[in-house]
Amino acid sequence: MPEPLKVLIVEDDPSVLLGCVQAFELEGMPVEGVPTAEAALERIAPGFPGVVISDIRLPGMDGMALLKALKQRDLSLPVLLITGHGDISLAVQAMKDGAYDFIEKPFSPERLVEVTRRALEQRRLSLEVTQLRRQLHNKLSIETRLIGCSPAIERIRVMIADLADTSANVLIHGETGSGKELVARCLHEASKRANRPFVALNCGGLTESLFESEVFGHEAYAFTGAKKRRIGKIEYAEGGTLFFDEIESMPLPQQVKLLRVLQERTLERLGSNTPIPIDCRIVAATKSDLKQLGESGAFRSDLYYRLNVVSLELPPLRERREDIPLLFEYFLLQAQLRYDRTPPQLDPEDQALLLSHDWPGNVRELRNVAERFALGIKSPLLPEEPSSSVPSLAQRVEDFERVLIAEAMRRHEGNLSRASEALNMPKTTLFDKIKKYRL
Repeated sequence: MPEPLKVLIVEDDPSVLLGCVQAFELEGMPVEGVPTAEAALERIAPGFPGVVISDIRLPGMDGMALLKALKQRDLSLPVLLITGHGDISLAVQAMKDGAYDFIEKPFSPERLVEVTRRALEQRRLSLEVTQLRRQLHNKLSIETRLIGCSPAIERIRVMIADLADTSANVLIHGETGSGKELVARCLHEASKRANRPFVALNCGGLTESLFESEVFGHEAYAFTGAKKRRIGKIEYAEGGTLFFDEIESMPLPQQVKLLRVLQERTLERLGSNTPIPIDCRIVAATKSDLKQLGESGAFRSDLYYRLNVVSLELPPLRERREDIPLLFEYFLLQAQLRYDRTPPQLDPEDQALLLSHDWPGNVRELRNVAERFALGIKSPLLPEEPSSSVPSLAQRVEDFERVLIAEAMRRHEGNLSRASEALNMPKTTLFDKIKKYRL
């Protein structure tokens, strides 16, 4: 359930301010009062969940200047102005400048609450519209980043959209090359943290001696060669997202320190005793079974459970073969633009190889194949395989059939009757094949 919207009152007269605050408190409406426009501006950011009521006559910045500043920050924020008897001309000008309404002194508490309720309702609707537009934008953005029409990829897109605006830690599990960092970036870019840093750290690429300085930072002269202060990755990711790739390769002593940071939400730079509060979302990725590693003592179980608030499983490419043609075409177009080359025509034999290849390197391997193909390196399209691993004709036919059925179901939005007509196949047969191919 969404939080109730609040009322922020700006009034320098203590008795008037108290009366206004009490009027809203008696109605059970969240309210806060401040004596200056400057204090109000410190509390208001774009998307402020509420409305502002301000006297026109204020010390320092007046109500008219506050209205202008607030409209520059958030054009849809309702601002009500309280006017004295001689301020009517100013109030009319304020309405032209975007004020929601004005209330002339003296006014009754009932009048103040009534006008404010209407303003709050308008604010609620505008925030809902903004949220819906952002969700639509995020959905479209995720679809252009995570390419595919398979049910598995659609589930991942839905989960990203649902999780993006939470601060829950996420653990992404998938094989090498399956797109774990891409999913982490989609989570970040679809969230409210998108305008803050996305910091990626490959735990397997750091020596144990450098890990603490790189992640937690250090003060000047904390150790030999440390001539100046260094801000660590966690601190640099303040307000944003910190992505730990290959988390399973993090040394055990450093796992203890990371766990402490996640529990206390503070860190201490190397060589310092001063705790620094942190606010960043943690996303970790692994190709290993961390729970199993925890049971064997190779990974801390308490850190695993701290990271695994939400788990995302990325399927390998061989388990979503219906996405291969679309992904290949996407990577081919990218490579064509990058290298300014016109690739050769993809013949049926190459298409069959694309669908039947096991793709041990997953999406990363497919991208490399598309780039080589764009450069004209057509033969062989795929790396040579031992003859024992060459798929049979029956397997190739099944792979091709699976792709055709998946594409027909996607094109007809899951409607079995229309898909069966398009494929010229009885509905019962199509249903059996959907179960067989786990579509």
